[in-house]
Amino acid sequence: MKVIPIYIEAGVSGFESPAAEYKELGLSLDKLLIRHPNATFIGQASGISMQGVGIFDGDLLIVDRALTARNGDVIVANYNGCFVCKIIDKQQARLLSASKHHQPVVILPGDDFQLEGVVTRSIRLHHQAPELKACMA
Repeated sequence: MKVIPIYIEAGVSGFESPAAEYKELGLSLDKLLIRHPNATFIGQASGISMQGVGIFDGDLLIVDRALTARNGDVIVANYNGCFVCKIIDKQQARLLSASKHHQPVVILPGDDFQLEGVVTRSIRLHHQAPELKACMA
């Protein structure tokens, strides 16, 4: 992949062509976004409960299993048979949404809880990729 080193402001009505004085950077999205390739997976967010931290319905989540979750991290977990993306409150054993409309969930001793990894990045798709639909089906 070729990267053009420019900054794009969302409010600009026009800017100089990226081809003007462009230089190619040797940068791979894999290397930029994924620190532990053998311990990383990508999932797709569903729902609106994490919008407060910038994760929207349909976003891609890059989840790193090699990281140790710290209090307040956004994580993906298997909670009673459902994959959830939440903020972990390790001190009070709770899963928190980033929305005031969703109550915290207390992780009880009888619950089936497995931390799957720490969300390190979220990627918003502004144009749905048919390849993504095929692999998520």
